Amino acid sequence: MKFSQQPIEDKIKNIRREAEEREAKRRAVEERLPYLDLRRQAIDRSALELIAEDLARTARAIPFRKDKKRIGLAALTSKSGELAKLLLFLEEKKLEPDISITSLSGLEEGWREYSSVRVEDRGEIVSEIRLAEGVLQSKANIKSVVIASDDLTDIDPDTSTTDALVKILADAIALKTSDVHFESGKTTAPVRFRIDGILYEVAKLPADIHRRITGRIKLLANLKLNIKDRPQDGRFTIRRQKGDVDTRVSVMPAEYGESVVLRILDPQTVNLGLADLGLRADDEAIVLEAVKQPNGMILVTGPTGSGKTTSLYAFLRTGNSPGIKTVTIEDPIEYHLEGIEQTQVSPEDGYTFASGLRSALRQDPDMILVGEIRDKETADTAINAALTGHLVFSTLHTNSALGAVPRLIDLGVKPGSIAPAINLIMAQRLVRRLCEKCRSAVTADESMARRIDAFYARLPAKAVPRDKKRNLYREVGCSECEGGFRGRVGIFEMFSMDSSFDEIVGQGISEAKMKNYAHKQGMVSMQEDGILKVLAGITTLDEVEKVTGSIKWPKGEVE
Repeated sequence: MKFSQQPIEDKIKNIRREAEEREAKRRAVEERLPYLDLRRQAIDRSALELIAEDLARTARAIPFRKDKKRIGLAALTSKSGELAKLLLFLEEKKLEPDISITSLSGLEEGWREYSSVRVEDRGEIVSEIRLAEGVLQSKANIKSVVIASDDLTDIDPDTSTTDALVKILADAIALKTSDVHFESGKTTAPVRFRIDGILYEVAKLPADIHRRITGRIKLLANLKLNIKDRPQDGRFTIRRQKGDVDTRVSVMPAEYGESVVLRILDPQTVNLGLADLGLRADDEAIVLEAVKQPNGMILVTGPTGSGKTTSLYAFLRTGNSPGIKTVTIEDPIEYHLEGIEQTQVSPEDGYTFASGLRSALRQDPDMILVGEIRDKETADTAINAALTGHLVFSTLHTNSALGAVPRLIDLGVKPGSIAPAINLIMAQRLVRRLCEKCRSAVTADESMARRIDAFYARLPAKAVPRDKKRNLYREVGCSECEGGFRGRVGIFEMFSMDSSFDEIVGQGISEAKMKNYAHKQGMVSMQEDGILKVLAGITTLDEVEKVTGSIKWPKGEVE
């Protein structure tokens, strides 16, 4: 006689299912939420249509009821990061969830109900920001912080999270903002744009909108939504018809929530050639000569935010051609350059500047960009590459061009290899550019005129302009600018070496010897370059002093 195994299997299945339900009840008590047995719950199709099946499965949840603006949601647990993403999606849809805890078996039975929902009806979570052409065209009038502030006043609790974020980002891009700061607050949260290095407040958002926007940004950047007590970094892309904009995200815990800073990396703002950097004609000639060399190193120095990356990319564009192989090792890749192989370091995976440079050399490159020289290994490898037929571009964090030499020696580079390897060291800073529509000329008084004449007299002849202007300029302000300024321009100093530099190195490096050597070579300091730009009506003395210190006029020429 044969006995059926089915009753026994069904009994075991029921025992397991009851154990699952008991565990679900325990979780519900622990999480202080109601328990729901989905075996006894009808699932509303209109609720299923609000959330895509993939999103529901990933979040281990299912919508089972919809009542106006409330939605019943059964979940395996309320503590998962994936459920937090789903809750953010519902919040953006202006839906208030009523969460219950259920079992995995119950969820699996419920998910089968998706077979009755049309694909086109299933709600999807938006994982990127798109700026439609119409949105960007509507921002054509956003030419100042004042106008942007007026534009953002209509963000209120009824504005969807995505609409609010799109509005802020579109205004930021229209104003060529480098960073957007979403700062936390007890009742209101300021939004500030960094434009030309200066922060301007453009809006005060209600704390609830700030919280929703923070969650949306974390979702876009693939950050953990349920972690709010630790810093997180990520990135996302803003899609637009004229080219994508990469956005780097930094989130930090703050007193009243989280503080978020977005670095806007708009390729249109960095798509500059050599002529756009603000170099004087004689400095541009020095750079062109260095870039056209078949080998050697070009170093750009300066602090963070001084425009080093923009200058290096301009150099690469100048030297690159279809017959040239160019490789970059960056941290991170800020802008994507057509026709150039770009790689990003990943120290946690063992891919550093030094190892990346060694790998790049095996690719038979003509030009190599190393994002930064930080240690002896990278410095030695870069110097050797420059000495063996490669044109190498890199950066150092030093205050001046002259400071790069002792810095390399401190890193362990042999002093005797510095002059043969390095074609050019350039230091730079950024100053705000005067608005040409409203700037005002100020005639120098007799004392200032003597200072200016003495200043021209101490410059090398190549740097002295033919007209030797004596006028200074001041900012005024108009509808086309921010307080009299529009955009920024670089101020530079160029330090080149020849064979005689070996004698200086052999005698021991000192600041006095370096300055004397640079003077004999005809170097124009950053401050002197800044003053020349002041006299040309490009910027102001105050701007130059902000980044180079008090103006050092020639001694004996001032009463």
